[in-house]
Amino acid sequence: MSSLRNAIPRRAHKERAQPESRKKFGLLEKHKDYVVRAKAYHRKEETIRKLKEKAAFKNPDEFYFKMIKTKTVDGIHRPKPEANKYTEEELMLLKNKDMGYILQTIQSEKKKVEKLSSVLHELDSKRPNKHIYFAEDRNLDARGNCVKMRWRIQHQDLFISGERKGNGKMISMAEK
Repeated sequence: MSSLRNAIPRRAHKERAQPESRKKFGLLEKHKDYVVRAKAYHRKEETIRKLKEKAAFKNPDEFYFKMIKTKTVDGIHRPKPEANKYTEEELMLLKNKDMGYILQTIQSEKKKVEKLSSVLHELDSKRPNKHIYFAEDRNLDARGNCVKMRWRIQHQDLFISGERKGNGKMISMAEK
């Protein structure tokens, strides 16, 4: 039954307007206006409380170099200008060190490439088939040829001696 009760439209309750006699006092504050104002007030109150707590726990011996290296201009902290921090000789020395580092990294990368390319040179050429023969089931015909032989290629690729026909039947060496 509750679903039918929810289907019926209900009357929207509106807040009353400012009475005529009180118009001189301005707009009547509605509840939603009060909620916004109260939240803003409490947010500001909480910020002030945190700042007071931070100031109470401040260490008087605390020191940062930025305390000396900055100055306030119109209430904004600005770092002091450091135009010529290094001399010309120091700059040249730094540039040479940077070039040496770059050349060293290039050389090490070239060695890595050479090492990898030496490993990869065999990819293009095919490996020769190295067969492993098993002489367990050998049957010799009248001419001494092996009729039945099992063998296997490395890397688990299985083949049968002789040729294969289209239907996949095996042909022994004697039938050739």
